[in-house]
Amino acid sequence: MIKQIFVNLPVKDLDRSIEFFTRLGFAFDPQFSNDTATCMIVTDNIFVMLLVEPMFKTFTNKSLCDAHKKTEVLICLAVDHRHEVDGLVSNAIMAGGSSPRPPQDHGFMYSHGFEDLDGHIWEVIYMSGKPSDQHANAHQ
Repeated sequence: MIKQIFVNLPVKDLDRSIEFFTRLGFAFDPQFSNDTATCMIVTDNIFVMLLVEPMFKTFTNKSLCDAHKKTEVLICLAVDHRHEVDGLVSNAIMAGGSSPRPPQDHGFMYSHGFEDLDGHIWEVIYMSGKPSDQHANAHQ
C-alpha cells in the first residue's frame, strides 16, 4: 500500500520558489533541504521536492520542458472550503504567480488554479463530496 507521495519539480531559483510557496502558507522540512533542493510539506503524507534544474537533471536522461511553454503535469490540491480555493489562488498571484484561466463552478466542484514562478500549473479544488461519491451519483 502506498503511504506517501513525493512530487518532484524542477525550479530555476530555489530561494525564490521557497519564498513564493512560503507566502502561500507551505512549510519546508529542513532535514531534506539544502542549496539544491527542498522538501515542501503539503500534508502529513504529501510532499513536493523543489529541485534546482541541474539537480533535477541527475534523476533523468530526458530533457526538461519549459513549463511556461509546455505542460507535462497538472498538480491538483483539494481543500475543505470554497473560499480556500480563491484565497490560495489570490495569494499565489500576489506572490508573483499568475492565473491561467478563470474559476470554474461545476456545482458539485469549484476550481481555480495558478502557475508558480516556473510555470507549473496548480489546480485548487473544493468538492462537495469525495470523488467516489461523484462517480456513484453520475451513474444513478
